[in-house]
Amino acid sequence: MEISEKLLCLFSADIESEGDRYVVEIPRREIDTGSVEPGETYRVALISGDRPQTTSDDDGDDAVAPDEPQPPVEQGEIRYVEIEDLGKQGDGIARVERGYVIIVPGADVGERVKIEVSEVKSNFAVGEIIE
Repeated sequence: MEISEKLLCLFSADIESEGDRYVVEIPRREIDTGSVEPGETYRVALISGDRPQTTSDDDGDDAVAPDEPQPPVEQGEIRYVEIEDLGKQGDGIARVERGYVIIVPGADVGERVKIEVSEVKSNFAVGEIIE
């Protein structure tokens, strides 16, 4: 699947019925990080929520249960993130979907940087600044 470079945010959400219309709730963090603005109009792409029964990690061992949350980023993915904190070793910390942490060495609090995800773990990723 090809994803446009114009992608502002990516998150999972349920579609709720409200009378004669349906609503997709935008997580507050997308507003807080400046990815989207209330009152603006955006194009929305929907991707099927179907998940494979099992997946394996990069080493090919230990199948992962389908109900276990998967990291919201992939190795090689490029995205813009806002640095919210500094880690113990001085690296920038960004939070994306579901509060997932991306460590960005060389970034400062308050910066919005373009990164390439270089490493993905179950509870955090590492991103390198490319712009």
